[in-house]
Amino acid sequence: MPHARLTDRAVLVLRGEESEHFLQNLVTADIPSIGERTARPSALLTPQGKILFDFLVSRIEGGFRLDCVASIRDALARRLAIYKLRAKVAIEPSDDPVFALWDLSEPADVIIADERFGQAGVGRAYDAGSLPEAPEAEAGDYRALRLRAGILEAETDFPQTEMFPHDVLLDQNGGVSFRKGCYVGQEVVSRMQHRGTARRRAMLVVADRHLTEGAPLTSAGKPIGTLLASAHGEGVAVVRIDKLAAALVRGEGACVDGVPVDLSIPPWAGYALPEPAPAGGEAGDGSDS
Repeated sequence: MPHARLTDRAVLVLRGEESEHFLQNLVTADIPSIGERTARPSALLTPQGKILFDFLVSRIEGGFRLDCVASIRDALARRLAIYKLRAKVAIEPSDDPVFALWDLSEPADVIIADERFGQAGVGRAYDAGSLPEAPEAEAGDYRALRLRAGILEAETDFPQTEMFPHDVLLDQNGGVSFRKGCYVGQEVVSRMQHRGTARRRAMLVVADRHLTEGAPLTSAGKPIGTLLASAHGEGVAVVRIDKLAAALVRGEGACVDGVPVDLSIPPWAGYALPEPAPAGGEAGDGSDS
């Protein structure tokens, strides 16, 4: 059960009798259904439906904990305060450390299951004094684990306001609810879901050597995506899946900076590559995603 302290993560706490209602009407995930020992991915979007902030939401006594990238915590607090108005919610930073734990077989009470990993035995803890006895690992070990699972994080792996939730699979891991009422950016995200117009998707990338983050993913010399993050020859790219599907039909592989790579859909994701466009045409321009 190795664990690593994530010094690039920080905690924001929301407390008050209206904290659940406040978050439910603002962020992408379904907040009332979050369990006592689970951390659910969620995001605060721009009105245009792109990810402004993403975070893990978990319950605390009297409210909720938002686990986010440390460098944007204050900006997230300010943005939430804009929407607060007269809501009975207190928004405060916390000094709690953030730990990731993995290879969990018998979760202890301190461990909060990270829903992004499904049943893979990965969790969070926010109290150093209550950590179970386990070998200490490096934050880079956890990052490699996260990327092998196909999980991307805003600001760490991609800039704010550049990705839709569908692009980074928030619609696949519980980070977006399509049954709840309105939240910021919902109209765009719901339209993309119901029309099936999401053309960019996160995919796993594997090569036999180091890969350059931010490099274009190409097929037959034409761009089909971007490698957003990588570690030890494995990474995650956001790919125009319509262009990839057409390339595969033509028998064309993919490369990053001239390095051949294998692409695959994360095992937990439920999307599929689309049917290639008819000969002589190509599906859309990707403006919806």
